[in-house]
Amino acid sequence: MNSLRMLENDDDDAAEVTLEDQNRISTFSKLNARIRNLEAKLQELRQEKEALDDLSTELELADEDDPVLYKVGETFLHMPLPRALKRLERDQNDLSAQLSSVSGTVEQYEKEMKELKVTLYAKFGSAINLDE
Repeated sequence: MNSLRMLENDDDDAAEVTLEDQNRISTFSKLNARIRNLEAKLQELRQEKEALDDLSTELELADEDDPVLYKVGETFLHMPLPRALKRLERDQNDLSAQLSSVSGTVEQYEKEMKELKVTLYAKFGSAINLDE
């Protein structure tokens, strides 16, 4: 039969966790979760960019006189080739801006997390694990 027993507390030299420390740990956790979400978003944006690059190649081979199907939101529209090329260029620029913005945010979060890691590891050493 299982019996419960109390473990002895041998950690007399353990660092006390203050409210400030708890806030740092919480902030680190939040930033880590945000980075995971943003990395998923980056993956989606990269796939979309690859699809637009493929479309660009396909449109280069298209006949100037034939309308092409171009996806706008969830719908495909028939467009003249010159208009589709302009739309594609605009979409590629917008996507590049989004990629840049999200990448910059991820870098900023990683920088903040690195600073928090240094502070927390300095105080708690091996008593805390902030690596995945």
